[in-house]
Amino acid sequence: MEMDINNPVMKLCADGMQAALEGRTDDARDLFTRAWELSTDDYDASLAAHFLARHQSTPEDRLKWDRESLNRANAAVDDRLRGFYPSLYLHLGHSFEILDDWAEAKRYYELAAEKSVDIPEGRYGDVLHNGIARARQRIESHENDGKGDM
Repeated sequence: MEMDINNPVMKLCADGMQAALEGRTDDARDLFTRAWELSTDDYDASLAAHFLARHQSTPEDRLKWDRESLNRANAAVDDRLRGFYPSLYLHLGHSFEILDDWAEAKRYYELAAEKSVDIPEGRYGDVLHNGIARARQRIESHENDGKGDM
């Protein structure tokens, strides 16, 4: 997904991603919070919430922001988010997995796989495809270990 750095929300998100890559977690969270606060539409809010979710201190807060991101994406009338849904679903699945809700995790991982046809080619796409494959392997392993009914 392309980041329009002329959009101030996208610029803050890009700066936040760079800060996160450099290990400046507090700076990243602050930048994503500013992006959220500056959001003026559902498109911007979906992206800001998606990145904010990664920088929460509890799994419950992470899930709250992942849900907010999906809700905003669903509310946006913007085709630019089409290729973003696999990432949204993957992150929601992971939030549920962390909370030991394997049925919901599986549901969202399957949605991510279904939407994987919309993943753009390139590094971002490779990361998402890999993440979906690993998530599905964890689900399969969990089911095979008999740790719970799904």
